[in-house]
Amino acid sequence: MKNKYASEGLSETVRTVVYAVVIALVFRTFIYEPFNIPSGSMVPTLLVGDYLFVSKYSYGYSKHSLPCSAPLFDGRIFNDKPERGDVAVFKLPKDNKTDYIKRIIGYSGDKIQIKKGRLYINGKIIKREKIDEYVVRDKDGSATRFSKYIETLPNGYKHPIIEHSDSSLYDNTGVFLVPPKHYFMMGDNRDNSTDSRDNAKVGFVPEENLVGRAEVLFYSNDGSARWWEFWKWPMSVRFHRLFQSIE
Repeated sequence: MKNKYASEGLSETVRTVVYAVVIALVFRTFIYEPFNIPSGSMVPTLLVGDYLFVSKYSYGYSKHSLPCSAPLFDGRIFNDKPERGDVAVFKLPKDNKTDYIKRIIGYSGDKIQIKKGRLYINGKIIKREKIDEYVVRDKDGSATRFSKYIETLPNGYKHPIIEHSDSSLYDNTGVFLVPPKHYFMMGDNRDNSTDSRDNAKVGFVPEENLVGRAEVLFYSNDGSARWWEFWKWPMSVRFHRLFQSIE
């Protein structure tokens, strides 16, 4: 009898684990998926060490919504056009594997150009207003000062950007004509972002490569505590950033 009860208990445990895994996969595939921020390309909106939820249903579903980008179908189903200014996760077009996160700046047919650090969309300069200085510190504590602006996109969407200067690598470009079913993506840290301005590394992002819209921060860590320094964990959490919506 003991063996029978033990067998039934093991079987129930296995079923529970399988159900939990299936539910988690369905949740990550169709509803929300967690992502973390490994680089400073979206400062000041997103910081290294931020953890966020991305809504998988916002733009519909493609093969990149599935685990390992399983090629079960082409294109998108339940496709919904993103808003200009959305912060979105996408698969890097160069390998269709690496997750990137940037802001949607240009739609199909748009002409995008950067001149002397200023963004132009379809020949019109995009309004930006300086609001403050922004200081970024590296791991050694060295500080770099940036100018912080509020940029207003053609649809009225306002978001922050930072610029170290208006004469950096991507501050003067040719005109980018966004092809059909593609988007032009840019980081908010304009002088330190590899994005659609770099055709060799990113380029235009196909509609199919969109994974989802960044919605809310659920955790943020400044990296000051190593994984084994548990006594430092509470001091390393950026509590003021928790549960903020991403705009």
